[in-house]
This record gives sequence, structure tokens and C-alpha cells, in this order.
Amino acid sequence: MPSILTKREKEVFELLIKNMSTKEIASSLFISEKTVRNHISNVMQKLGVKGRAHAVIELVRMNELSL
Repeated sequence: MPSILTKREKEVFELLIKNMSTKEIASSLFISEKTVRNHISNVMQKLGVKGRAHAVIELVRMNELSL
């Protein structure tokens, strides 16, 4: 089954679960903080969840991310 995440969304969430801030993620991926927030929002919308933590739980459950 293909991933529901884009390559960039996956990169953002992989850094997010390493406890990096939006600012640190933006800096590490050479994108703006707004773009990081947009990626996170897009993923939450795709999953139909509210909140980053719930998104992480769902992604792990779906084998999209591993902790």
C-alpha cells in the first residue's frame, strides 16, 4: 500500500517525534516555520485528527512512522 504521506510530510513527522521544535525542523529542512506547520496541518487533515500527538499515534498505528 502506498504511503499516505508525502516525502516531506514524513520528514517533518520523523523530526517531530525526535522532539524537535517547529523552528528546529524548519531550519534542518531549509523551509519556513509556516511550511512546517502547513505540512503538520495537512497530515492531521488527511488523518481526520486534532493535534500533533494524535497524528503521531495514528501514523505509528498505520506503520507510516516508527518510534
